[in-house]
Amino acid sequence: MGDWMTTGGLREGRLPRALSPWREHLRDTFWFAPTAAMVLVFVVWAVATEIDTAIVDALRAERDYDTLDDMLGLADDAKAVVTVVSSAMMTFIGVVFSISLVAVQMASGQFSPRVVRIFVRSRITKATFAVFLSTFLLSLLVLTSYEGHAEARYVTSIPLVQSVLTLTMLGLSLLLFVLYVNQTLRLMRISHVIDRITREAFKAVARMPVGRSTGEEEAALGPETARVVHHGRAGILRDVDIARLVRAARQEGVVLRLLPRIGDFVVPGTPLFAVHGGPAPAGRSLSRAVSVGVDRTFHQDFAFGLRQLSDIGLRALSAAINDPTTAVQAIDRIVQFLAAVAGRPLDPALHRDRRGNVRLVQPVPGWTELVDLGFAEIRGCAVGTPQVTRRLVAGFDDLAAIAPADRREPLLRHRALLVEAVERSVSEASDRAFALRPDRQGIG
Repeated sequence: MGDWMTTGGLREGRLPRALSPWREHLRDTFWFAPTAAMVLVFVVWAVATEIDTAIVDALRAERDYDTLDDMLGLADDAKAVVTVVSSAMMTFIGVVFSISLVAVQMASGQFSPRVVRIFVRSRITKATFAVFLSTFLLSLLVLTSYEGHAEARYVTSIPLVQSVLTLTMLGLSLLLFVLYVNQTLRLMRISHVIDRITREAFKAVARMPVGRSTGEEEAALGPETARVVHHGRAGILRDVDIARLVRAARQEGVVLRLLPRIGDFVVPGTPLFAVHGGPAPAGRSLSRAVSVGVDRTFHQDFAFGLRQLSDIGLRALSAAINDPTTAVQAIDRIVQFLAAVAGRPLDPALHRDRRGNVRLVQPVPGWTELVDLGFAEIRGCAVGTPQVTRRLVAGFDDLAAIAPADRREPLLRHRALLVEAVERSVSEASDRAFALRPDRQGIG
């Protein structure tokens, strides 16, 4: 492992292994974890049934009927508990589901509809539902294992191991319920929501290649020889399978250049790839390497974090919400993110094959675009809210001190526009001076 350097929450160094698009998309679904858990618990129940049967067979072979009678007594006592678990677990699941719906509705209305994906991707939420459903299924399966015979001489299986397993699952369910409630309450607090968004944005940046191109290297791709258009459904370009695209380009000896950025909306007929150095790869290898959906994801779209933070700030500044403190918290994280990428190359990412040849060129948002995304809309809505304007001025000054000289222009431009807007809107000179005084806490 190489050395790691941390800058404002962003780790730079050896590129971490990114999840494949398929695994990443499964994290955005809610059905996979509960389904896999129920399949697994069915397998575990089958194994436990075989163990119970083997124990009974061994005791019957030794004619140890006294032990079998004791086991029957324990199993009957456990059956009462399993029956209660079976009848109560669905009610428990309904309570948890209701809590989730209320939390999602409140977060969506107060913060931004885009934060719903945080609840969908929450591991605790998925684990809680998976264990609850698995416990309910297991209790039903255990009840089917009880036999009508009450005599040890005739019984063939005593679900003792299965009952113990059910009680273990019940204990795990109670533990996860406590963790789930705690996690849900945390996700309903804006400070934790924006912290989660910022951390995911940093992870997306860290997955991008550290070594970037120079202008000469990108110009050396040669003339464009073909284009590949989108033939699938209309939607947002969520991500691309980089390994598949590099492999397809290497087989044809060409270089592929992705034309839209991750997060762009594409329709059938939209040019997706420009091909340099030869014909376009044949077959469906390129279409299978492109994922188009209805939502943006963090997988390869680190600008999505700024979009969500900006949305939260705008929602907080709206007349319906009127929460400038939340807007200041969103600006804090916008400044943190921009400070972390201020010194990072933001040229198109070059993906190479094993021999070091460039095979895929992927566009990424530039510094000016990131600054505009983070500040343009909030700056336009902040006039008249001194707490927010003071935080914006402090943020512009801090970023201008951190960013290289060639990246200060968009920061100075937004600062000047903010000053002009405040001077036009605020009539009193003392109020203008107060609104434009840098303050990292807004008004403390």
